[in-house]
Amino acid sequence: MVETGRRRRWSDDEKLRIVTESFQAPRAISSTARRHGISRSLLMTWRRSFGPEPISPQSEQSGFARVVLAAEVDPAVAATPTSGQMVIVVGRDRRVIVDAGVDAAALARVLQVLERR
Repeated sequence: MVETGRRRRWSDDEKLRIVTESFQAPRAISSTARRHGISRSLLMTWRRSFGPEPISPQSEQSGFARVVLAAEVDPAVAATPTSGQMVIVVGRDRRVIVDAGVDAAALARVLQVLERR
């Protein structure tokens, strides 16, 4: 059960850490909220405020994006250059434009994150 009797102040870093944790596993919103002693609705509000979607088309809003650093690898033999682009429409007002030589696994991860939003 979540206590509602006291008001706490959360820094942006703490909020971002909790929001990031809530994206780690599917359907982790309720369990993450319970673990940190906050309500599910507050966590959802934080997730929206840190999200990339602006509130309205006229307003600009800054947000945070999750970054994963990978070890640098030496490029293998250069592949034959291909031309062409692919436009993938994800929901309303979202498009992902990729080159024909996009890494399929990376694209799948990006699309999976976008589907959850």
